[in-house]
Amino acid sequence: MQEANPDAIAILGGTGDQGLGLALRFAKAGRPVVVGSRVEERALAAVEKICKAVPGAEVSGFENSVATPRAPIVILSVPFEHMAGTVKSIREVLAPGQIVVSMGVPLATAVGDGATRTVGIWQGSCAEMVAARVPKGVEVVSAFQNVSAHRLQHLTDSVDCDVLVSGAKKARQTVMGLCELVPGLRAVDGGPLDNARIVEEITALLIGLNVRYKVPEGLGIRITGLPE
Repeated sequence: MQEANPDAIAILGGTGDQGLGLALRFAKAGRPVVVGSRVEERALAAVEKICKAVPGAEVSGFENSVATPRAPIVILSVPFEHMAGTVKSIREVLAPGQIVVSMGVPLATAVGDGATRTVGIWQGSCAEMVAARVPKGVEVVSAFQNVSAHRLQHLTDSVDCDVLVSGAKKARQTVMGLCELVPGLRAVDGGPLDNARIVEEITALLIGLNVRYKVPEGLGIRITGLPE
């Protein structure tokens, strides 16, 4: 099995808008990035885009199960309807000590309904569903659901958004540290993983606000009054 680069960040679904945006930002911050996709050719196409936007970036692309062992942090940036299948496909290559970050939101588009609503999940949230499927010793953290893909990809601008991060304390703090790599992002301690149930619902609310206020670039959230 490929030994993980301790500084690397793997993004499965790094070919989609939000995953690509995070990959661009982390690469620009100088972190090694591993892009994963169900189809390796798509991952390699994303690598080309990143290298063009961020000359000198340390980035590689692989099929998901090959990308997963190459980083201690594995971000799942895939639609909800593909989340369970993605976790199943990488379960055998996840190792104790790795952190899996769930960006999934159970939008009702998964069942042919609108993106401004969500569907119920037995475990309570997408993140908790992922946690129920990973091997023992792998921590799951919920983060990055509410960050605009458009704003992430616009590298010349700061991303004005708070990121609510939920999960076990040590893993949560590690993922909170990733926010410091992206100008304008601020990590907010979201507590235990079951709080992801609340955070994921905010995404559907923001989608509706984007439509009503006609903000194609995407709205973000800010928590006011936090101590510095």
